[in-house]
Amino acid sequence: MNQKLYVGNLSYSTTDEELKDLFAQHGTVQSANVVTDRYTGRSRGFGFVEMGSGEEAQKAIEALNGTDFQDRNLVVNEARPKEKSFRPRR
Repeated sequence: MNQKLYVGNLSYSTTDEELKDLFAQHGTVQSANVVTDRYTGRSRGFGFVEMGSGEEAQKAIEALNGTDFQDRNLVVNEARPKEKSFRPRR
């Protein structure tokens, strides 16, 4: 079963490919996505990585959480489900 991870405190210059390469050292990466602002296209400083299994995800969390990547200390943990927004639709 795939496990989705949240990766925070990314450098604004980090690409999807760099994120994938970093996590590939710790297991099979199904996808890696740096979240960007929909209007400017700039990175928002966080992303998500989907690992091949729960064991690989746990191994990546233990290995990468708090480590230095591109002069930033990464925050890596299990992704939580998106919370419902209470803002009315336009």
